[in-house]
Amino acid sequence: MKIGSLRDPDPQTRGAVGVLDIPQQPLGDEDVRIKVAYCSICGSDPHLVEGIFGTDVPIGIGHELSGVVVELGPKATKKGLKVGDRVAGNFVRFCGTCYYCQNGQQQFCESLQEYNRPGMAETIVWHESQVYKLPDDVPLRVGCLLEPTSVAVRVMDKVRPKVGERVAICGAGPIGLLTLQLIKIMGATSLTLIEPIAERRELAIAYGADHTIDPISQDVVATARELTGGLGYDVVIDCSGSVRGIEPLPRIAARGGRLVFAAMYPGSYEFPLNIHQYCYLNELTITGLYISPYTYPRAAQVMSRLDLEALTQAVFELDDAVAAFEAQVSGKYPKVLIRCNQIEGE
Repeated sequence: MKIGSLRDPDPQTRGAVGVLDIPQQPLGDEDVRIKVAYCSICGSDPHLVEGIFGTDVPIGIGHELSGVVVELGPKATKKGLKVGDRVAGNFVRFCGTCYYCQNGQQQFCESLQEYNRPGMAETIVWHESQVYKLPDDVPLRVGCLLEPTSVAVRVMDKVRPKVGERVAICGAGPIGLLTLQLIKIMGATSLTLIEPIAERRELAIAYGADHTIDPISQDVVATARELTGGLGYDVVIDCSGSVRGIEPLPRIAARGGRLVFAAMYPGSYEFPLNIHQYCYLNELTITGLYISPYTYPRAAQVMSRLDLEALTQAVFELDDAVAAFEAQVSGKYPKVLIRCNQIEGE
């Protein structure tokens, strides 16, 4: 494996993904061993290959997974889990004892367990607290989207939408499309999706968007003002992570509006913002989010109300993981899944 961008045209410096043999993780007293059915590729996974988090290679990746419980530690009894349960879960474990966990801020937990428990594997071991049983009407192929659905639920927690508010979302990747569906349920109006890929704009309309904007062929600010009668959007959410895409977003926000950065951005990037205009005169509330504490039970409950078919159509086998990442980087599919095991009945 090599560190570097998977999009680098130079094969000498391009990052690489491979299929490796790694030891099976030991099972602790409060742990759950899961036979992984599906693991979907997150937009952050290619960044791991780039070394954006300072990780050394080789490192196992994958955290959006579903599977079946095959073994329980002797003290993994608090949730009532049993062998054979269909589950998904949270890829991070919160300690529950540090200042932030005790202060209702689990996302800042000082003792987050190491990430290197790869979900793109035949089995994975998680602490019981990380594991959630899937509703009966959510198949394993869809259940691997519990983690991205939890991110969209966290966006709702940050936005606190009100019925009738005008909403714009930038980026029609999985998080953008999930966020669009949830905020539609919450009563958004003038719901607008900003996205350069035509097929994803069409998908946004199918998911309930009132309008779409192509940032390549249209002036985002002028079009947004026209669509909102010159007022702008009460809520503007970026799910793109594009430093070019986010530049016009303060200018399409209404006075007193909320601007939420709900994606991952390059660590060295600094966003240009006229504080006088947007925070003083326009009183924008600007925030971001980091992981998704307190969201997983609600995400599991709402999954059956979402249309997730388009996000679960591209499936590759575990041995074809290299091709799966090539498909991810190509942008051909809104989401790519890796099937790690064939589960009977699924």
